[in-house]
Amino acid sequence: MKPSSLAATQIKRYKMLLENISGDDVIGILINADPDAMASALALKRLFWRKVKKTVVCRINAIKRSDNLAMVKLLGLQIPYVNRVDTSEVTKWATVDAQPHHNQRFAKVKFDIIIDHHPPAKDLDAPFVDIRDNFGAASSMLTEYLRAAAIKPSARLATALFYGIKTDTDNFARTSSANDIKAFKYLYPFVNLNIIKKIESSEINKKNLAAFQTAFDNLEFIGNSVYIHMGTVDNADTLVIIADFFLKMAEASWCFVSGVYGHKVIIIVRNVGFRLHAGKLAQRLFGELGSAGGHKNAARVEMPLDMVTKKLDLPAGKIDTYIRQKIKEK
Repeated sequence: MKPSSLAATQIKRYKMLLENISGDDVIGILINADPDAMASALALKRLFWRKVKKTVVCRINAIKRSDNLAMVKLLGLQIPYVNRVDTSEVTKWATVDAQPHHNQRFAKVKFDIIIDHHPPAKDLDAPFVDIRDNFGAASSMLTEYLRAAAIKPSARLATALFYGIKTDTDNFARTSSANDIKAFKYLYPFVNLNIIKKIESSEINKKNLAAFQTAFDNLEFIGNSVYIHMGTVDNADTLVIIADFFLKMAEASWCFVSGVYGHKVIIIVRNVGFRLHAGKLAQRLFGELGSAGGHKNAARVEMPLDMVTKKLDLPAGKIDTYIRQKIKEK
């Protein structure tokens, strides 16, 4: 498709979006808050500025990761829990970076606008649906909308979208396309790079310092793999943060971080390389006992704790013995 026709297509999408709102509408944007979703919601709110009566952005989840909290703080984002917001005046609901089947809270809402980059559900029913799974980030899609509307993003908005693209594509190491690169390049001149650097260096804070100490104490090498068992954790995101951090070690091609969260054994898998596939490996090693899969460079395993202990005849405190052996088999 030629650039001119691509622009015409996006302008048409933008006009169709506007046809689904009016000046009397109060729009509620409901998200599962992560960097891509927060940035996309901020962009959609900007698109609706002076075109609707009011736009309210709210979330269904807690924001716990230290880098995500840093993003909220440094960009001054106001995204309260949906149950702490008076939504009685909302006339139309929108969601970005999500679809109703992604969460039970979403399934309870009748959405008028859905914009997402994940594979589409078969039974989507909304007046306006824009789902393009050839994009690596919803932030890239919303950047296109801003360009179609001839809106120059503020430094705050551009920085949010830029970071949303970086995180959802894992700096283009995960699934992405030329569209993501184009959006990334367009936003670059408007971005506050010092804020980006500060957000990205916020893995460690006072709250998770003890977790990092545990990780350093339990770290071991199995060939070219780093393995860390965190024991019982009170936040599953801690495992993700630890895995992303320790993959930075020069000697590591793989990083496996495991822990027990509630009634589940969770394993986060990360890798670097060209011929490696974390999702396929996770499925092969652990798929028999639970859900396992993911992308080429990132995967997640979730196994019921009671199933693991009974089937393997292992006490809960020895789960790491099983995982360690499986890593050796990879």
